[in-house]
Formats: sequence, C-alpha cells, structure tokens
Amino acid sequence: MLKISIQVVFVLIGGTLGVLFLPFLYMFLNLSDNSWVANAYVSAIVGAIIFYLLSLLFADSVVNFIKWIEEGLLKAPIGDLLFGTIGLIVGLILAFLLSSAVNTIMIPVVQTVVPILLTVLLGYLGFQVGFKKREEILQMFAGNKSGPAKKKNAEVDKDEQALSATYKLLDTSVIIDGRISDISQTGFIEGVMVIPQFVLSELQHIADSSDTLKRTKGRRGLDILKKLQEERHSSVLIVEEDFEDVPEVDMKLVRLAKKMGGVVVTNDFNLNKVCDLHKVPVLNINDLANAVKPVVIPGEDMHVVVIKDGKEHNQGVAYLDDGTMIVIEEGKSFIGQAIDVVVTSVLQTSAGRMIFAKPKQNGGKMAASN
Repeated sequence: MLKISIQVVFVLIGGTLGVLFLPFLYMFLNLSDNSWVANAYVSAIVGAIIFYLLSLLFADSVVNFIKWIEEGLLKAPIGDLLFGTIGLIVGLILAFLLSSAVNTIMIPVVQTVVPILLTVLLGYLGFQVGFKKREEILQMFAGNKSGPAKKKNAEVDKDEQALSATYKLLDTSVIIDGRISDISQTGFIEGVMVIPQFVLSELQHIADSSDTLKRTKGRRGLDILKKLQEERHSSVLIVEEDFEDVPEVDMKLVRLAKKMGGVVVTNDFNLNKVCDLHKVPVLNINDLANAVKPVVIPGEDMHVVVIKDGKEHNQGVAYLDDGTMIVIEEGKSFIGQAIDVVVTSVLQTSAGRMIFAKPKQNGGKMAASN
C-alpha cells in the first residue's frame, strides 16, 4: 500500500512539473505552435509517464527510507519528538516568510524551486535544533522565570537532580563480575539500578558465543541480573533508549548517563577514564574493594609465599588472600618458600593495589621457612 501511494505521488509530481516546465522545452524545439503537442493536458500526461517510470526504479528505496525514519521516530523519547516538532513548525514559518519575499522576484524558476528548497532546509534544521537542544531550551526558559515561580522551579530542579543522582547505570563488565549483587545486598548502593538495552544485548551476545569461557561469563551475567531483579524488585530499570550514531557500547553508556544525569557503575579501568574525561560521575567497585582492604603501611612485616618470578630482574611475586599482588625485590631465589618480608611502598589505583616489599634480614640471615 505504501509503495502504491508513493507511485501516485510520483505521478502527481510528474504531471505538475510537466505543466510547469515542458512549455519551455516546446519553445526550444519550436513546437509551440503545434496545439496537439504544446498544451497543458499533453504536458501533464508526459510528465506523469516519465515520473511513473522513475517510480518503478526508486519506489522501493523511498519505502525503505520512510520505514527507517519511522523506526527512528518510534525509538526516540516523546519529549525529544515534541521539541523537534516545535522546531519544525518554527522552521516552516520562517520558510513561509522567506518564500513570500522570494515570490517578488519575477523569475519563474526561482519562484518555484527556491520556496521548496527553503521549506525542506529550514524544516529539517528546525526539527534538528528542537530535537537536540531540548535541555538548553528548557534551561533558557527556566532561567527567565522570577519570583516565587522561579524559586519553586529551582526546588523542583533540585529534587529532579537528587532523583537522577540515584540512577546507577551498570556496564557489562560489572554485571559479569558479579560483586555488584553482593554490594547491593549490603545496601551500600542506593537508588535505581539502570540496565540499558544495548548492555543487555551485548550480554546476550556474549552468552551466545561459541567460546566456552565467554558463554559462561555471559550466562553468569544474566543470572546476576535476574538475582538483582528479585532482590530489588522495582529498583531495577531496563531502559530501551539507544544511540544509533554511536557504535561503541561504552560511549552509549556515557551518553545515556549524561542524558539521565545518572552515575556509571563499572570495574573497567578504561571506561572509568572515559567517564572522567566526559565529566560523568562514576563508581568503580574496584575502588570500593581497595578501600575496604586492610591497610598496609611501609615498614610493616608480612609473611608470604613467593609464587613466581617477577617482570624485572631477580624479582619474586607473592599474593595475599584477597588477591593483592606483592612484588618482592631480590625474591626470585625464594620461589616456593614462605618468607618474612618488609613492606617498602604501596601503589594503589582504580586497577587495583600493588605492594612492594623486600626480604627481611634477621642478624644478617634471611628468615625463611619451608
């Protein structure tokens, strides 16, 4: 049905253009005196036939384009569409006013073509400005309010900011990690946990992977989400909004956090840095894990088992029960042994904590036990 409607529109446009422009062709071919050819009916029929043939070539492309626009509009939030429509109306009004001025130019082609171009161009620009500048337009009108109304609006904005700050947007890595469920049970994370649909799709793609390890991680992540839904009930929200112009899931998450005014929850060091660059609040559960680890200070004695050699010459590596790596200078010769070491320094980042130590000397001898 849509294809037939488009072909009818093509025919009507062709007939109209035939009446408008074919007389100039007749004049060029010296056919103006032939009443059988140079008349409005023949011009309309010829133009309609030409555009009907064109519709056979381009109708399918136009149908696909219209469906693509329809899908985009259905996915867009109603607020964005409303402001986009207002911008479109403003653009069409400007196009009408400018077209009235253009009509004073006594050139048929200019009077016909320029108003069409102005209508399309200004209508498109108006829609885009209204669609993408909604927040700025709202802020502009909010800034012009005064008196009690302004004070009330400020209070509402403050409440909205407080509410939006409760949105915690989970990324794929933190869901697969699984610790977010344990943290949620303790009550340390307040507000609504938001799972964007594009994160859920990525998780499902991982769960369907042919790689056994990836498939296990993906299914674990889906189980964690199910557990969160059962524990928090209405405090877990799945958001359908997507950003088709952004291919990377991390950037989509950053864009959504900006739009919702929420906080990104992750354990991905790189995403942490990207959020910092975009001024988006971020909660890194590795930071939380590091914060609750026992404090280790330089000069403290520790008893560890050297597991393997380190990256640098003559280094040994040991681990605490919580997985913290201990790099031991001059410790390569003690691989497989339990020794006493002295902490020399501690390096702590969002990627984790690393402790540097050296073997403890007791009366010139190394304290070691097998």
